[in-house]
Amino acid sequence: MKKYINTAFIYAIAAMAGGMFYREFTKGNGFEGVTMLGKVHTHLFLLGMFLFLIVALFAGRMQLEKDKLFHGFFYIYNVGVSLTAVMMLVHGTLQVLHVELSKGAEASISGIAGIGHILTGTGLVLLLLSLRKHAQEKGNDGKEK
Repeated sequence: MKKYINTAFIYAIAAMAGGMFYREFTKGNGFEGVTMLGKVHTHLFLLGMFLFLIVALFAGRMQLEKDKLFHGFFYIYNVGVSLTAVMMLVHGTLQVLHVELSKGAEASISGIAGIGHILTGTGLVLLLLSLRKHAQEKGNDGKEK
């Protein structure tokens, strides 16, 4: 359970840093408007911190660490969320700096962010499958079948 609380803590720090960067970077560059940077903070708090606090609660009640699906979730999901957040930072920074990208460069950024989203979604499916597997192993009374 400590591993998941530590993971949530890391995401909380990253979310706060992302929010601070967004505020200071846009203000420092005189940017007014909507940018992808404004979404990094929320994504890291919700997809990172909150999810891993919930996972910690489940891990405390179930033997999730013994499940291969759960191990897959942990690594695939973290790579997906991290990749998505990094690409949001890249895209948002370029928006604030008014950098004109070629269609290929823009497609590359979108494609890598898309891979991050696919990995995040795959990780969520693995988590849900793992939780369902453990729930089926217990009866309605919460005891092993």
